[in-house]
Amino acid sequence: MSERPGTSERPLRIAIVGAGPAGFFTAGALLKETDFVCSIDIFDRLPTPYGLVRDGVAPDHPSIKKVTGKFEKIASDPSVRFLGNVTFGEEVTRDDLKSRYHRIVYAVGAPADRRLGIPGEDLAGSWPATAFVAWYNGHPDFAGLEFDLSCERAVVVGNGNVAVDVARILVRSSEELARTDIADHALAALRGSRIREVVMLGRRGPAQAKFTNVELKELGKLEGVDVEVVDSDLMLDADSAAVLKSNRTAERNYEILREMSARPSSGAERRIVLRFLTSPVELVGEEGRVTCVRTERNRLVTGPNGYQSAEGTGECRLLDAGLVLRSVGYRGLPLPDVPFDDARGVIPNLAGRVTDGPGGDPVPGEYAVGWIKRGPTGIIGTNKADAAETVRTLVEDLRVEGAGPAPPGGDVEELLAARGVRYVTFGDWINLDEQEKRNGEAEGRPRVKFVRVDDMLRVLGK
Repeated sequence: MSERPGTSERPLRIAIVGAGPAGFFTAGALLKETDFVCSIDIFDRLPTPYGLVRDGVAPDHPSIKKVTGKFEKIASDPSVRFLGNVTFGEEVTRDDLKSRYHRIVYAVGAPADRRLGIPGEDLAGSWPATAFVAWYNGHPDFAGLEFDLSCERAVVVGNGNVAVDVARILVRSSEELARTDIADHALAALRGSRIREVVMLGRRGPAQAKFTNVELKELGKLEGVDVEVVDSDLMLDADSAAVLKSNRTAERNYEILREMSARPSSGAERRIVLRFLTSPVELVGEEGRVTCVRTERNRLVTGPNGYQSAEGTGECRLLDAGLVLRSVGYRGLPLPDVPFDDARGVIPNLAGRVTDGPGGDPVPGEYAVGWIKRGPTGIIGTNKADAAETVRTLVEDLRVEGAGPAPPGGDVEELLAARGVRYVTFGDWINLDEQEKRNGEAEGRPRVKFVRVDDMLRVLGK
């Protein structure tokens, strides 16, 4: 048996790169370990913690954000430090961390979007839904974007929860949005929106849709919004019917869609149209801007493994639209000097243990967690079990290998100070958080977000 990995005199030093749910759940799991004592530094390139809970969860879903209370308790533990406004690969490098920590955990998520790969995708007015979500949530990288909302119809490609979120935000009344923490610039733009119809396109059928029951059902409860589902889209082949029998979520989604299709139109000013078995095959434009979407009707084809894929029938039609938001998945990006599986968009790993390539050998002392580990699947809570698996792997390695020699480098805060990095502590974040809430009180809102890094640092006196 190797020497005990960490003691109160010589704690195991662990760096977590990424302060989203996966990073915090990992820190929480590490703090529960009784085999060793650890000190944990959580880095993030933004001054604000919580990742997609702050920058991805829809502003009209405040209950989902309550998980930050658990993260705050983790960050308040004396063994944990938050170091925000620190970019991995720039202010600190992989070598910097390897020389200062016994173990490194990468929890950077999947910040990029997947493309459709069709003609016209880069026309003005065609956007990844990830950018739209980040824009209305006030992410500093996207706060300066401008979305043209002067058209009457928008098309959202995809039928997962993110697609539902963006469709819902586009049709919600500005009065409702004004009671949320939506970014001020987005609220102002949506107040002037002329969009009256949002068409959601799903390439497969209703049985294969990825949204949850709660998200789908909420669409049918939006004030002043009709939801239209075409009866012919709800016809199921034998394999799709079998999916419903084996998947309660899919079965309930289908029931909700049936209920929606049976509702008469109320003549509401705005509406959402859910289409299935329909794919965009081209975005058509004039003067460099999208004006319509060429769609193709699909049929489902069952492969040898039982997976049902969409196959085009050649039946096409044009759908006028001035805004197209593609919501076909997130994708991880490589980190400087860290192994990356470009085909899957993840850091290659085995149960969280980083490998030097897909199917390769383990990289000692380095781990991955969350979307950068498994791909962009699941909900916020999914990251808790995922983090537990990575921590189990880390603990197993410690038991076999021991902690190893003490890292030769000094405290990372000294390094950051020497490099002139204006890093943000968790205490700083609490002050910023309280200021946002105070700014919101005057407007009857949960908070008014700071959306520019310079403004955040100015408020903090950095």
